[in-house]
Formats: sequence, structure tokens, C-alpha cells
Amino acid sequence: MNLKRQTLGFIALAVTVAGMSTASACTALSLTAKDGGVVVGRTMEFGLDVKPDAVIVPAGTELVSSLPTEANGIKYTTKYSLVGLNFMGKHMVVDGMNEKGMYVGALYLPGYAHYPKVEAETSSKSMAPEDYVAWILSNFSSVAEVKENYNNVILVQNPQKEIGGESFPGHFIITDSTGVSVVVEPLKDGLKIYDNPLGVLTNSPTFDWHMINLGNYVNLSATNVPKIDLTGKKISSFGQGSGLVGIPGDYTPPSRFVRAVAFSQSAITLPTAKETMLQVFHIMNAFDIPLGSIQEKAGDKIHYDYTQWTSVADLKNLTYSVRTYQDQSIRSIDVNKALEAAKGEVKVIKLKSEQKIDDISTKF
Repeated sequence: MNLKRQTLGFIALAVTVAGMSTASACTALSLTAKDGGVVVGRTMEFGLDVKPDAVIVPAGTELVSSLPTEANGIKYTTKYSLVGLNFMGKHMVVDGMNEKGMYVGALYLPGYAHYPKVEAETSSKSMAPEDYVAWILSNFSSVAEVKENYNNVILVQNPQKEIGGESFPGHFIITDSTGVSVVVEPLKDGLKIYDNPLGVLTNSPTFDWHMINLGNYVNLSATNVPKIDLTGKKISSFGQGSGLVGIPGDYTPPSRFVRAVAFSQSAITLPTAKETMLQVFHIMNAFDIPLGSIQEKAGDKIHYDYTQWTSVADLKNLTYSVRTYQDQSIRSIDVNKALEAAKGEVKVIKLKSEQKIDDISTKF
């Protein structure tokens, strides 16, 4: 296969309004079906239309990190093909899966992500953080391989004016077709990797803090609370859902993490991954942020953060599905079909569309 050289150009993963970050509300979780199929879903929040498109990157594609030219960032040839979503038409991937059924998603970690400066002696191993998703997907087929190689590159500063001159403050959830999951976070002491037994990730603080915080919610249960007897007086709950009384319902990362664990752990295990794909979309509805429900004032301006798109990756049947803010219809990409049609070329599938409403008034 001929090598196709592509630069993983970066469009800022956030926009600033008077220095405010606007993409801190992403949520990821996973379910496993009875047939062993693993399905991963996530939301992407942002403060404006990021115009996502799907990108098909075949094996044998030469990729170059999007560091400044003088930095001479890493160059490599993809071992595995991948499918994912980009930002603003750029050849970069913020969320996707590869032909071996491994998923990687980049989520914001503001205030905690840290990167060293590019050093001349290590520039050939250096990579802009926004290129890490594609590097993982195109080089490894399992979490076991990722654990052995995740720090073979150095994620370095790549300041972007669109986010106030900062580098993309991200961390990464990686899940393979067996359901094994890890989280990689760029911290002050380097890349840190955590086992992720629950398959859940949101945003700041760091992943280990979120796992400790779950201890505050061990009382939660999907099972309704039974009646209690208070000196002969029977007291019962007002209705369904009493076992989850006290579950945090706001949009902060700690609250979303708790809800994601509660909803994914209590989900009914369905027979197949195909059925589970729709189930995950339903669960992700609980993390959909409507435009206007999150507001931050900066002088005479108001910033709004809302859900731009939701993706669901079926790691067994190799399908990658997405719905956008403008179009809630589910559109699915069969990874194998897409790669066959791409014929070894990097391809982009446009996602811009408007929601179609089926008029059934006379469909008796």
C-alpha cells in the first residue's frame, strides 16, 4: 500500500471567552452484552458548532504530529486502520476506534493536565497531545499493548491561541474488545496510567480522585427502598426510584461520573452488542446538556456549553455510530465497509445535516 502522508493538524479543542475553557463536560461509559460484545458511548460538549466529520484513516498512512515545523515532532506509519471524528475539518481524531475493535476517546482535564516543553534531543519522540488518540489507535490492538507502550511518546506543549495560549488539557480513555479499559493522564510527573474497571470517565479532577469519591455514594441502588416501620407507622417512598435518592443530578464532572457508574452498572445486560448499541445511546441521553442550561458570564458576554455530539462504538461488530446536536438521527459507519470503499486513501464523511421529521399523519 502506498504511504499517504497526512499532518494531524490541530484545531483548538476549546474556544475561550475572556480566557474561559468551554469543553469540560464530556462523559464516557461502556456496557458488555451477553454475546461478549463491548459497546462504548461518550458525549462531546462544546461552546459552538464544531462541525464534526468522520475520518477514515487506512493502515499504511504516514502521520506527522502537529507540532510546529521547527519542533520536528514524531512521524510514523499506521499499523492499523481507524475511524473517528475530527474537529473543523482537520485531519485529527478526538474520538474513534480501530479495525481491531479498540476505542480511544479524548476528554478534557483542565487544571490538571501538564506537558513539558519540546526538547531538541527528544523531539523525534514528541507529540502534540491532540494527536495521541490517532497514535494509540493506529499502533495498538489491545489495552495490554497500550500498557507496554503508552509512554513511548512524549506529550509536549503545543500552545493554541484558541484556548488562551494553552495546550489541549486532555486525558484519554482506552477500551479494547475484551472490555478491559484504562485511563491515561498527562500529569506533572509524566504520563500516568490507571486501570479503569468500571469503564467510565468524565473530566477534572484526576481519575483516581473520582474513584475515591464513589465511596460517598455506596448507599445508591437501582432497587427501590422498602417500607419502614416507625413504631407501628408504615412509611413508604412516594414512587419509583427511591433507591437512587441522593444521586447528584448536576452537570459537574464528579456528579456525572457518579451517574455514569450508577447507570452503566445497573443497566440490564442485553443478548447482543447490536442491541446494546441502542441501549448505550439511551443511557447517554442522561448526559445530554441542552443549550442554555450551562451559562458562564464574562463581562457582557455569556458562554453556553452544550452537547455537540454523542458517539457509540460497537467493538464486536466494528461499527461506529454518531448523532449530532443538529441531527439526532443515528448514523453508523461499518468500519470494514468504510475501509474497503476508501481504497487505501484517507477519507472524510460529512456529517452536517438537519433533523428530518417523518410526517405520519396519514400513514394509517
